[in-house]
This record gives sequence, structure tokens and C-alpha cells, in this order.
Amino acid sequence: MSIPFSRALNARLALVAPALHRASARLWRPDGDLTGRYRRYLWAMHAVTTASVPLLERAASACSRWDDGWAPSLAAYFAGHAEEERGHDAWLLADLVAAGEPTGEPRPLPPPLVVELAGAQYYRIEHRHPATLLGYLAVLEGHAPSPVLAGVLAARTGLPEAAFRTLREHADLDADHVAEVERQLDRLPLTADQRTEVAVSALHTAGILARLFDQLAADPGGHR
Repeated sequence: MSIPFSRALNARLALVAPALHRASARLWRPDGDLTGRYRRYLWAMHAVTTASVPLLERAASACSRWDDGWAPSLAAYFAGHAEEERGHDAWLLADLVAAGEPTGEPRPLPPPLVVELAGAQYYRIEHRHPATLLGYLAVLEGHAPSPVLAGVLAARTGLPEAAFRTLREHADLDADHVAEVERQLDRLPLTADQRTEVAVSALHTAGILARLFDQLAADPGGHR
């Protein structure tokens, strides 16, 4: 009996998960400028989220170029998920305003690692196969903030509850999103090569995300 692909992928991701968990722990440590780190995190996630809906729409459109019989159903999944994610960038801007951060123009440049994170997916969608985006989604949805993180950060920073809407909402939403990604992974008759490409996409995403969190964890002056 073959192992479901989602389980096999999760086993691979478990090998890189410790690095991501360590980076996350450094990002949310209580010492140093936690408020500043949280604001930088919000800007970085705004940059990531700004790319989310266009990536999903691009993947949905790219499915039409493939003769795979399952491509239309994958396209429908991507299109539906795009609608679920639409407007979440506005949540992050509202969080930033509540955190005392000006959000007018000009806005901070997106970290180069965010550009790499999203840009790698554009390449894979256009030049490999749109199913590779499932690896990216498996990581981002699978590493949602803990349900308790918003409350912990509010207590430690003194920022108002309104500054943590996105953390709270994604702690609730992403569990369902992970389950749906895993259903897609397990029901699609991906070839061995396609599974490898999805896994590479997931591992690449996890590595970049760990590096991004490490970068955000550094307070001015280099204290960690």
C-alpha cells in the first residue's frame, strides 16, 4: 500500500522544520525590540500576501496549458483559494496602522527574500508545472501562527488587540487550508517527476522562510 503523498511530503518537511522553528523562536523572543520586530514581520507578510492572489490566479490560468485530465479541477482549487485569500493584504495594513506604523507611500521595499520566495513560484508555474505551487502552499499554510501567539505578543508589546487581527484570523483559517492542500496532494494523480517538483518547491519555500525569519529576528545593532 502506497503512502499518501501528503504524508511523504510532511516527512520530508519534518527534516527542515527545526530550522524554521528556531528562526520563529528568535523572531518572537521577549527581549530586545519585539515591537519593532513585529512591525517588520507585518511588512514582510504584507509583501508575501500581496503576491498570494496573483500567484494563485496565475497557477489557475496556467493549468489550461496542460493536457492532464485533472488540470481543470486543480485550476478550480487555485481560483477558489484566490478568492479566500483576497483582501488579506488589507488586513495587514490595518494591523500596521493599529501598531502605530504609517502605511502611506512610499512604503518599505519588500525584503529580497520575499521577492525570492514569490519569484521562485512564478518561475515554477510558468516553466515547470502549476502543481508545484502546492508545495509552496503546504509550507505557508502549514506554518500558521499559533493560536496563542497574538495574545502573547499583545501582552509583551502593549500594542492594542487590533494590531493582531491577521495572526488571529490565520491561526483559525490555515488549519482548514492545510487540510485542503493535503486533499489536493493526495487525490491528484501526479507523476513521480511532478511529485519531486512539488517537494522541491516545498523545501525551497521552507528554507527561504527560515532565512526570512532569521533576518527579521535581528534587532538594529545586531542583537539576537
